[in-house]
Amino acid sequence: MRTILFLLAIPVFAADSAPLAAASSGQLRGALLDSGGAVFKGIPYAQPPVGDLRWREPQAVKSWTGARDAASFGAPCAQNSGNRPMANSQEDCLFLNVWNSEWPAKTKKPVMVWFHGGGNYGGTASSAASDGESLARHGVVLVTVNYRLNIFGFFAHPELTKESAHHASGNYGLMDQVAALKWVHDNIAKFGGDPANVTIFGQSAGAVDVNVLMTSPLAKGLFQRVIAESGTVTRNPDDTTLGMTALGALMKVKSGPVSYSDAPSLAEAEKTGEQLTGGKNLKDLRALPMEELLKMVAGPRLSIGPANGIVADGWVFPKPPAQVFASGQEQKVPLLVGNNSRERTPPGTPADLTKAMESAMKEMYGPLAPRALALYGIALYGINGSAAPEPDPLYGGQAAQWVVDTMYRCPVVAELAWHAAAGNTAYEYQFDRAAPGREAAGATHGAEVAYVFGRLGANYAQADRDLSAAMEQYWTNFAKSGNPNGGGLHDANLAQWPKFDSTARGYMEFTDSGPVSREGLRQPFCDLYVENVKRLMSQ
Repeated sequence: MRTILFLLAIPVFAADSAPLAAASSGQLRGALLDSGGAVFKGIPYAQPPVGDLRWREPQAVKSWTGARDAASFGAPCAQNSGNRPMANSQEDCLFLNVWNSEWPAKTKKPVMVWFHGGGNYGGTASSAASDGESLARHGVVLVTVNYRLNIFGFFAHPELTKESAHHASGNYGLMDQVAALKWVHDNIAKFGGDPANVTIFGQSAGAVDVNVLMTSPLAKGLFQRVIAESGTVTRNPDDTTLGMTALGALMKVKSGPVSYSDAPSLAEAEKTGEQLTGGKNLKDLRALPMEELLKMVAGPRLSIGPANGIVADGWVFPKPPAQVFASGQEQKVPLLVGNNSRERTPPGTPADLTKAMESAMKEMYGPLAPRALALYGIALYGINGSAAPEPDPLYGGQAAQWVVDTMYRCPVVAELAWHAAAGNTAYEYQFDRAAPGREAAGATHGAEVAYVFGRLGANYAQADRDLSAAMEQYWTNFAKSGNPNGGGLHDANLAQWPKFDSTARGYMEFTDSGPVSREGLRQPFCDLYVENVKRLMSQ
């Protein structure tokens, strides 16, 4: 009888020992971490954006009674997988997750808020890939966030604009991110975080998002630092095509004059939205099941348009984000931005790629095209590609170099030059380490994420683990003080990361041998890119 009573008592004891935290909407019961600390998963930060709330700004969470279970992830936001609706994704997806390596929390730690990548049409924070425990053990509270994607998060329509109190539509995924940051501001102290010391960071589309949030008045004061991995505010003509469709054709060039292109206007986005949904009215669109809407956008990127779906709507973004940076009007916060050495490599024969590069460069660079052709060696071996130079061991062939220079590497330089010129602290990096078994492909898009989160599998070597440890320390140092080297005495185990300025252009290179301080990343190529951006923006 005593044994039975003892066994019956075990679940009660386990439930009572689970960590509890009181958010503004109600109490949450998380889970203890094996090595100490606690995690709270699947925390709702806004009402489910379903039914009449589809395509509306996020609404405050309704309160609940009792302790809500927060030991498992919430659903990923609605998206396609393999051109079909992903089975476990839902519209009811506005959840975030919190890790603290100390529980009960005794001090207020700096907070890092992660926005995942995926082109703003896929991806999720409800995944072990962005488990925040390792970063949290470096003395921060780590938060990861789901936000609406594709047609649910980045869809503008004239009827939506008409019903909006702000006379705007689109950018719902960005509104979700702002709502999550407001939740952090109001609640994170209950989880051991400091609401006055928040760093937002993201990769790919998440990097684009954290950059553009620096230009939104809705996000002002909600964060103090920004880290962007492989994403910026700048977008030359057809950058989207360059990176995605260009994997088949390098770059499709529009006819007619070329001018610098930023986030599209609301009118342009509304037109795209009407075309996307075949002219259906808003009432019918709100009545359609999630799966039917996802089928409309089954092809990659069909749902969001250019600039990762971000719209200069007049409310979330009163002005196009790149214009705000160019005029030095973005938020005055420390900014750390970088890229991987070989983000994307377009397939094709040397002859095909060279021909496409020649055509695209002439269209993109206009009067500067002869300099671009010479710089990339095309003027030396012509369009037949028969004498194309050997691929660079780090950067790959000429086409791969141009794609990454144009989409990632040189836009980082342009953005940081604007930011530093406005009197702000700026840091640049490049990540060179290829994933195990992918050495021939180089450091491709997203390769750094596992290192930043300390999520390396058994196939990674000790050199990878050392590099990961260094990156985690740099990232969390920056979150704590705005300086990746640390706020006090420099960590003797870390190479000194130089500040970026428009003269020396100091940066940190994460090489196979570890972090190395350098200057002037691809300077001749990026000088020409920046010169061309200035030319296009002046038209």
